[in-house]
Amino acid sequence: MRFPLRMTVDLAKYIGGKRLRGIERFPLVMMLEPLHACNLTCTGCGRIREYKSTIKDKLTVEQCLAAVDECGAPIVSICGGEPMIYPDLPRLVREILGRKKHIYLCTNGMFIRKKLKDYQPTSRFFFNVHLDGMEETHDLCVERKGVFREAIEGIKAAKDAGFLVCTNTTIFKQTNLNEIAELLDYLHTLGVDGHMISPAYSYAAVQTREIFMSREEVREKFRSATQFLSRHNLMTSPIYLEYLRGDRELMCTAWGNPTYNPRGWKSPCYLITDGHYPTFKEFMESTPWEKYGRGRDPRCEHCMVHAGYEPSAVLGANRKLGDSWKMLKWNLTSPQASPLSSSLNSLL
Repeated sequence: MRFPLRMTVDLAKYIGGKRLRGIERFPLVMMLEPLHACNLTCTGCGRIREYKSTIKDKLTVEQCLAAVDECGAPIVSICGGEPMIYPDLPRLVREILGRKKHIYLCTNGMFIRKKLKDYQPTSRFFFNVHLDGMEETHDLCVERKGVFREAIEGIKAAKDAGFLVCTNTTIFKQTNLNEIAELLDYLHTLGVDGHMISPAYSYAAVQTREIFMSREEVREKFRSATQFLSRHNLMTSPIYLEYLRGDRELMCTAWGNPTYNPRGWKSPCYLITDGHYPTFKEFMESTPWEKYGRGRDPRCEHCMVHAGYEPSAVLGANRKLGDSWKMLKWNLTSPQASPLSSSLNSLL
């Protein structure tokens, strides 16, 4: 399986319950940013630039948990900034897991070895390590030497301790796909349990615009990547990949991945900020969703990132006959006997 059985069952029950009650818009993955401070200045990251004036602000654990409860999404992606420098992160993780949620802890990997003792392996928890290439390329992207090596050592330590580990890779215009193929092959030898892949999005706060791709450039890139991506345990759904290759269209469902940070609920989406709301209810009801999306807002024209379109694949927006079977078959099978199967034996 591509995901832990418990996560698959919980997500299916959650979606089924919403559908039975006739609810059309609901979150799948909550993006929780307890702080925006980071130890790196990655070239393509908009957070440390967008929130420069409040970079030292952080949420309390109680604020985080209240937002998790209000949102109700079964999966929480703890991100930032670098969440592993958030002082109360171990307590926050324990509290969220105690609510029977699933967690992806998104990190650059530099603090995993140092802080691994603060966490316990469970099938509800992934370390999600960001890697944008092999050593030279990745260190260039994050603007510091030695980051790749420390992230790899962190992955090794986490796997040795029995944790689930996945990686997240952003594809830029200059990305060498042969290098990404090499990276995924290497990570497979380390026992990494899965990979998330997404094209970069041109944040307004990032001035280095030449690194981002147009919609057609994204599709050309992902069509070229199809063969080697199929060899690996992608956590990127086949329907979303079809969208990236240009084989189908999807509607953006930004409400599926809402973001909460020290300023509140970020509207309309993880990437565009037109305002912040104090409550999730206000965010859902007051955001003018009809104004956003391709053909309606020029900022959305070339956006194809997972935060907006992966929920569409899972929720069945623009669904086609056979999509449900395609998603089920994809989740129940994984190429090359993914490490996830052996990892789960020790966690369940």
